[in-house]
Amino acid sequence: MKILKIIGIVIVVLIVIAIALPFIINVNMFRPQIQSQLDTALGRQVTIGELHLSILGGSVSADNVAISDDPAFSNQPFVKAKSLDVGVEMMPLIFSKSLRVTEITLSDPQVSLLKNASGRWNFSSIGGKSTPAPTRAAEGKAPAAPNNPSTAKKAGDDPPPAGSNPDLAVGKLNVKNGTVTMANVGSREKPQVYSNVDISVENFSFTSKFPFTLSAGLPGGGTAKLNGTAGPIDSSDASLTPFDAKVNVSQLNLEASGFVPSDSGIAGMADFNGTVSSNGRQAQSSGTATVSKLKASPKGSPAPKSVDLKYATNYDLQKQSGDLTQCDVTIGKALARLTGTYQIQPATTVLNMKLNAANMPVDDLVPMLPAMGVTLPSGSSLKGGTLTANFTITGPVDKLVINGPVQLANTQLQGFDLGSKMAAISALSGAKTGSNTTIQNFSTDAHVAPEGITTQNVNLNIPSLGVVTGSGTISPQNALNYHMEAKPSGAVMGGLTQIAGLGNKNAAIPFFIQGTTSDPKFMPDVKGMLNSQFKGQNPSSIVQGLSGLFGKKKQ
Repeated sequence: MKILKIIGIVIVVLIVIAIALPFIINVNMFRPQIQSQLDTALGRQVTIGELHLSILGGSVSADNVAISDDPAFSNQPFVKAKSLDVGVEMMPLIFSKSLRVTEITLSDPQVSLLKNASGRWNFSSIGGKSTPAPTRAAEGKAPAAPNNPSTAKKAGDDPPPAGSNPDLAVGKLNVKNGTVTMANVGSREKPQVYSNVDISVENFSFTSKFPFTLSAGLPGGGTAKLNGTAGPIDSSDASLTPFDAKVNVSQLNLEASGFVPSDSGIAGMADFNGTVSSNGRQAQSSGTATVSKLKASPKGSPAPKSVDLKYATNYDLQKQSGDLTQCDVTIGKALARLTGTYQIQPATTVLNMKLNAANMPVDDLVPMLPAMGVTLPSGSSLKGGTLTANFTITGPVDKLVINGPVQLANTQLQGFDLGSKMAAISALSGAKTGSNTTIQNFSTDAHVAPEGITTQNVNLNIPSLGVVTGSGTISPQNALNYHMEAKPSGAVMGGLTQIAGLGNKNAAIPFFIQGTTSDPKFMPDVKGMLNSQFKGQNPSSIVQGLSGLFGKKKQ
């Protein structure tokens, strides 16, 4: 029983001590020291509110923490936080009033990340002396001398040389439930906001490598997770600190995230797994991604099929430019390879790329046509065959210009009777394509730009009709304006063709295609036809006499 009493007394005494010590030890005496150490470590002025001691938790906490910004960017705080918890060794604190930091936790911080036109960030000077911390003379007191020589310079020591890293080490460094806002200085673009940011760092030091994990909610939805190593902190520019990390991104909303310009028309949901590494000057990244509900044009609609990517890139952090050494785009069995360079600018990203795609199965591409803004005649669809394209892709991502040849081979435009559509052109009324138009070959030189699509050197071989050539344009509203010529096959050369004077085997029948891509209209070019057949004659009387053959007034 005596032992139990003694144990009980000890417990009571310990409880009394735990309650009394926070009143006996004035932890606010350490506030100037903590501020001074953080000032020295970050190269920024740090302000903290009242300190509170937790004996059982082994920590000192502070309310209303703020870290100043680089004055070249803003006079608002770089970081604001509700609280800062500093894990300390209790025995040195109790018996010698020595503050030895073991862990730092920043709770609910709001962080503002800004980048200027030259690519420099407002956190670039963190940890260095390129932007000295403001003096505390205005507070009416000088920083107290730190008691822990392992974590800070003693009072009276010479300050660290310019550009050097501070001698600071912390066993654990945590950020909990942070909000990070990222923006370009002077940009009108909506800032990107990352929520629920959690960071955990072990054995943190400015002068050596340290492991870290990071998770965050992405702008517009989705999550990102990184884990790897970083350091040593670059003393001249913290944004150039070396690191290696594995990255996992889930359900990134391309449009809502702000990663692509809002008027580019690009949208979709992306999942990504890969690696990112940097030596402080050059960064390399590789991995795989899957994009669902892809939309690649302002007039496009989400694709029902997902697109798989496998990529590798090198990026120059200072020049803000990179090389895309590999980007294999796979849709089913269709494969396209994209390579080239990109330049990240404050308002957009500029591309200079090449896309090579050989013999892609049309059936795998059909579900992607609406995503690219391609509209086929109403009620029709492509079936079978292959598509080959070689494009150059240049310009800002919101104003891309695409040039190059396209070839479509051995396919059918099902649900579209071209022969009946061209019946208005009496000279071609003998064409019988049936409800499915078979295309042996289609080729053209395409130019795609924000102002519309231009196709030159169109060559269309339809066995039941003949060979159609010409050129024309498609407006952003899908309006057609084409001037074409048809060289009918022998079976099409009927009686009306003979009457029109087109009986020779090299006869070419000019016509127009107007209307829209969903409802094309085929109309004869009567004047062009007669000018071709009756060179050197006055065609006016011939036009009056033969217009009826085409069921149209003269053009």
